[in-house]
Amino acid sequence: MCGILAVLGCSDDSQAKRVRVLELSRRLKHRGPDWSGLYQHGDFYLSHQRLAIIDPASGDQPLFNEDKAIVVTVNGEIYNHAELRKSLPNHKFRTGSDCDVIAHLYEEHGENFVNMLDGMFSFVLLDTRDNSFIVARDAIGITSLYIGWGLDGSIWISSELKGLNDECEHFECFPPGHLYSSKNGGFRRWYNPLWFSEAIPSTPYDPLALRRAFEKAVIKRLMTDVPFGVLLSGGLDSSLVASVTARHLAGTEAARQWGAQLHSFCVGLENSPDLKAAREVADYIGTVHHEFHFTVQDGIDAIEDVIYHVETYDVTTIRASTPMFLMARKIKALGVKMVISGEGADEIFGGYLYFHKAPNKEEFHSETCRKIKALHQYDCLRANKSTSAWGLEARVPFLDKDFINIAMAIDPEWKMIKLGEGRMEKWVLRRAFDDEENPYLPKHILYRQKEQFSDGVGYSWIDGLKAHAALHVNDKMMQNAKHIFPHNTPTTKEAYHYRMIFERFFPQNSATLTVPGGPSVACSTAKAVEWDAAWSNNLDPSGRAASGVHLSGYEQQAVLASAGVVPPEILVNLPRMMNVAAPGVVIQS
Repeated sequence: MCGILAVLGCSDDSQAKRVRVLELSRRLKHRGPDWSGLYQHGDFYLSHQRLAIIDPASGDQPLFNEDKAIVVTVNGEIYNHAELRKSLPNHKFRTGSDCDVIAHLYEEHGENFVNMLDGMFSFVLLDTRDNSFIVARDAIGITSLYIGWGLDGSIWISSELKGLNDECEHFECFPPGHLYSSKNGGFRRWYNPLWFSEAIPSTPYDPLALRRAFEKAVIKRLMTDVPFGVLLSGGLDSSLVASVTARHLAGTEAARQWGAQLHSFCVGLENSPDLKAAREVADYIGTVHHEFHFTVQDGIDAIEDVIYHVETYDVTTIRASTPMFLMARKIKALGVKMVISGEGADEIFGGYLYFHKAPNKEEFHSETCRKIKALHQYDCLRANKSTSAWGLEARVPFLDKDFINIAMAIDPEWKMIKLGEGRMEKWVLRRAFDDEENPYLPKHILYRQKEQFSDGVGYSWIDGLKAHAALHVNDKMMQNAKHIFPHNTPTTKEAYHYRMIFERFFPQNSATLTVPGGPSVACSTAKAVEWDAAWSNNLDPSGRAASGVHLSGYEQQAVLASAGVVPPEILVNLPRMMNVAAPGVVIQS
């Protein structure tokens, strides 16, 4: 991931202002340690901190059209840039960068070109002929982006809060799938898929079509000129990403260029569920596997850095971001600059445990739509900023536009969890890759129950965080929490602790408002409570904390095993912290 910062129409073209813009841009250097660029046109400034993935030799930014009248600074990857170049035969490109097509597309199509881009991106484009500009963010919000307004009439754009929070009277999250145009002075949505209206789709489930769409999404994300790997937790989503990647790379030029085998990476506490499962998947698909261990104290020591980089006080996000933040540093130390990750599948297919309680397909589908629309505030935020903190790029094939369109067009009746019919959560995805002749994964991995990332890295991780927070937050502080933090009042000591750290780095009210709100309930959603009132008694967002649903999920696996859908040995995957055994299965203490 790169870092972009733009100051647009600030009524100050002095050297002092240029120095200040450079100073603020350096706050984003962790996102792009390979090169820095700044373009100034009067009182317009476009800066860039580059992480060189495509064309490392000549793809420095900002980028220009032929006569340099159009300037663009971009964070992201345009996967269909080769096809787009072919559609622009009368244009000459200065670099081999995938982002070089943007200025030229604007020349040909004006502001309406954004939907032609297939990728993850945030960009600012300045047309110096009339000093007009546009800003756009990718469909789901995989890349982070913020917009701010200054008292002098200026507009500020930054990949992270820290680039603009000291300079703007007000700032906020730039909405995903939107474009801001100076010509009309406002936002408009450029991403308008059929599923966005939440109308109930009716396309029959086609497992082969779903499989092919996902394989295509993975393969296009292997576009790189630098060493890469896959994040592998051992859960369904990352395991499918790794399996499809390994199959495609076998015997390809990329395999010969970067080594005979794909590299995979996992993080966890000693003997955590993820480490064991990931090791088994790596052995099965034949990756060079790297296993990183951390202690609870390692994670606690990193919390302040995590909150500074991820820019949130959301409990679930911080819990999951910390192991990812530690792992990203190790991965970058190995010389890897890009990884492929599994975010998004749970939102698309209803993989969270509370989806067991969905009363009908209409509500199931509506909730998946809502979860996808909120991804930029949670999992996308975590994946982008935890890795970008160390100059590592994360790509997410489940959030491919074409794949989402196919997956969200499926009649949601097929996604519903129906134990009597042998259908667990994300069954449509599991079934699509359940190939008896040429298996993608072992059966018990393909049908492994959902673990939240913060649980899977080791159950004592969350327990340790709670104990640490209790040392810093006392009962009197909690009693007064609503007066100290009237907006998004923390309801647990852990949440209060994170909020104190966040406000030390980002004290502005605008910063507080960028984090999604409401009381912290299981899976951070009121819908879970609506479907099952038992969730209302749980203030902890961990999937494990909802032991009744977790146990229900275990019991469903027993049903699947007895029906022959999954092998009986899957039963031993029950989390030990639940201290529950199936008939004939002994859980060692």
